[in-house]
Amino acid sequence: MNNLSAFLAENAIKQENEKHVVSNRFVQDGKPIEWEARAVTSQEDEEIRKNCTKNVQVPGKKNQYMPKTDYYKYIASLAVACTVFPNLNDAQLQDSYGVMGADELLKTMLLPGEYADYLQIIQKINGFDKSLEDKVDEAKN
Repeated sequence: MNNLSAFLAENAIKQENEKHVVSNRFVQDGKPIEWEARAVTSQEDEEIRKNCTKNVQVPGKKNQYMPKTDYYKYIASLAVACTVFPNLNDAQLQDSYGVMGADELLKTMLLPGEYADYLQIIQKINGFDKSLEDKVDEAKN
């Protein structure tokens, strides 16, 4: 028989922050510095999605709108929310790159390939690394 106590918050396995070398260009003592990232909660994710979604008019339908999420804004906002270190909200760090805002800083700090790799890390940390088909196939085996 299944025991419901396994679902209690105190019994759930905690999601640990992960450290990754995001770029070999940021070094200290000759070694690349690891960035630290965390998973967000579903509530935080929902808030990020809401902030990246706007209502757009349905073509040819007067007064009818549908929500449209800006995927690029969403994934950038998710990456900012997940980044623990370096502190992307640090004014001195933003000033050093001549930008305002954590999302602009992240895009300016990293080369395009580094940024794309970091976004993949963030998606994996948050459980977006497997498609629904992958999960179904895994459950079948």
